[in-house]
Amino acid sequence: MYKPFGRILYGGDYNPNQWPKEIWEQDMAYFKDARINSATINVFSWAKIQPSEEEYYFDELDEIVDMLSEENYDIVMATSTGAMPAWMYKKYPEVARVDYQGRRHKFGQRHNACPNSPVFQKYARAIAEQLAMRYGNNPHVTCWHISNEYGGECYCENCEKAFRVWLKKKYGTIEAVNKAWNLEFWGHTVYDWDEIVAPNALGDGMENGTDTAFAGLSIDYRRFMSDSMLENFKMERDAVRPYVKDAPITTNLMGTYKFLDYFKWAKEMDIVSWDNYPSYNTPWSFTAMSHDLMRGLKDAPFMLMEQTPSQQNWQPYNSLKKPGQMRAQSLQTVAHGADTVQFFQLRRSVGGCEKFHGAVIGHVGHNNTRVFREVKQLGEELERLGTSILGAANEADVGIIFDWDNYWALEYTSGPTEDLTYVNQIHQYYKYFYDKNIGVNMIPVDADFSKYKIVVAPVLYMVKEGMKEALTEFVKNGGILITTFMSGIVNESDNVHLGGYPGPLRELAGVWVEEIDALAPEQTNKITFADGTSSTCSLLCDLIHTEGAQCVASYESNFYAGMPAITKNQYGKGYTYYIGTNPTEDGIVKVLDMAVQTAGVASVVTEATGLEITCRKTSQYTYYFIFNFKDKVLPLPENFIGKQDLLTGETIPEDFHLKQYDALLVASPNTLRGKK
Repeated sequence: MYKPFGRILYGGDYNPNQWPKEIWEQDMAYFKDARINSATINVFSWAKIQPSEEEYYFDELDEIVDMLSEENYDIVMATSTGAMPAWMYKKYPEVARVDYQGRRHKFGQRHNACPNSPVFQKYARAIAEQLAMRYGNNPHVTCWHISNEYGGECYCENCEKAFRVWLKKKYGTIEAVNKAWNLEFWGHTVYDWDEIVAPNALGDGMENGTDTAFAGLSIDYRRFMSDSMLENFKMERDAVRPYVKDAPITTNLMGTYKFLDYFKWAKEMDIVSWDNYPSYNTPWSFTAMSHDLMRGLKDAPFMLMEQTPSQQNWQPYNSLKKPGQMRAQSLQTVAHGADTVQFFQLRRSVGGCEKFHGAVIGHVGHNNTRVFREVKQLGEELERLGTSILGAANEADVGIIFDWDNYWALEYTSGPTEDLTYVNQIHQYYKYFYDKNIGVNMIPVDADFSKYKIVVAPVLYMVKEGMKEALTEFVKNGGILITTFMSGIVNESDNVHLGGYPGPLRELAGVWVEEIDALAPEQTNKITFADGTSSTCSLLCDLIHTEGAQCVASYESNFYAGMPAITKNQYGKGYTYYIGTNPTEDGIVKVLDMAVQTAGVASVVTEATGLEITCRKTSQYTYYFIFNFKDKVLPLPENFIGKQDLLTGETIPEDFHLKQYDALLVASPNTLRGKK
């Protein structure tokens, strides 16, 4: 088990440089009372510690590090490169990004550096190295945090030139580029590398920023931009590493954030960290899926780098977290693989756009608040757990494929409907397993599928080289594959696999899709299953011809009434389910129930329940995290009665019920169903 820290880190972003020193001393007393043991510092201090091109100022940061070290904190040291100082813009205006509309930005905001600017790279590398030289030997600096929430895009001349170099490495010849992007369409053939321009609103990108005339070009630019920012991360990481012996190096990711290929990024990170900010109406299943995705990036425990203890500031409606909600949300994060619980922020800012973003210490300035009492309660509970769950694994028989190339390609597609979104399709299949308390791993397209009994691949639009063979081997050897409409359509350059949909998956699915009907928002169809039950469907309807597959459900209306809508095909020892439309939840449940029964996949508990029950395992124990996220009281399954709740130390009595946001943690030397 990978255990980068000696305890559960509990703390978060701290900016004492924004406050007078008498506040520092007060904070130390408050934080100690709340059992806070870590602080992320220096996230946005570049302008402070490098006031000019040739000058560094570390006096104040030295004092902060000394204070936290004396208090025995785990310090997460950021390199502060998430926002550039004004002097850099003034002297080197080319460091600023050019946006999708073609406008070069001025000083301001975050994510404001062109990732391919040699000037930015020079000074970012230098400050990262200066920080590492100064603090790398401090044993209290136990983690290094490169930049902050990488994201955005740039379309400047530097990026355009670097993009051409990237394309040369990928394709080799200009002829290969023309073929990959199908530039014969619209007479866009290029004859020299410098004829290739960035696909923003001034080129082949369309005005709204979500569409493009040439998806192959725009997808490659997304890949290039993700790689460019990854090179920035690697540059700073490599500047820090010689001065840091054992401390992990990370940067904070953002869940299902669209613009960066996190599976590729995770290979370069020692540990994944991420910032969890659900909105007031985000389903708990979606938050759980996001945690599982972050864990799946390295198939290992992760860091929760940021969450709010109470209220966000940047969403349309920033509701308070209800009593118990923050605790439950934090423990859900731990249940799904986090070995840290960290907040943004420890003290609420006095000004700026985040002044209403929640904090452990609010604007009132003291600890006699509801939020502080809840933070303290959680801190005491995490302290009571000690190191018992550090490094514990989340096991699963089900893998759900998540792929950024598919994310980009599917949502660049012009037709057949604008309402098709990648993440929502993934989530509606994930939710089935979440509701059944069946563990899930979110996996890349190049995962080892043999680890799973079921692989779910919704809207697997882009089937790249090697995927057909890997999925075929998985099913042939007894696995169950579940895929859907808009799968097997294109290759990695967004050119259609000819010969009938679903292209490379046609033999595996045992079907041929002749046409795809798009249903407007007010339109629906119905599908009828073999047992006579029915479900409503919407969005898209594949017109399916079976080629050996069994019809599981058929359409009830439209000119394709009676044609298969859902099929099941045996291939070797396994099966492929092809869901050719977008059923309502009851329809998805019916199909996945069949697959789960066939595969022999079971819930972590035998008793049906509306509670979320998630497991982490060590070599000795299985830890059951039990939550009630419903707005009604729910009974605890009998299997847990009489066990000890590790959070409180109390024995769970008979006929125990959980109210909304209640949470329990129970350990067992064996699973309740027996070891696999």
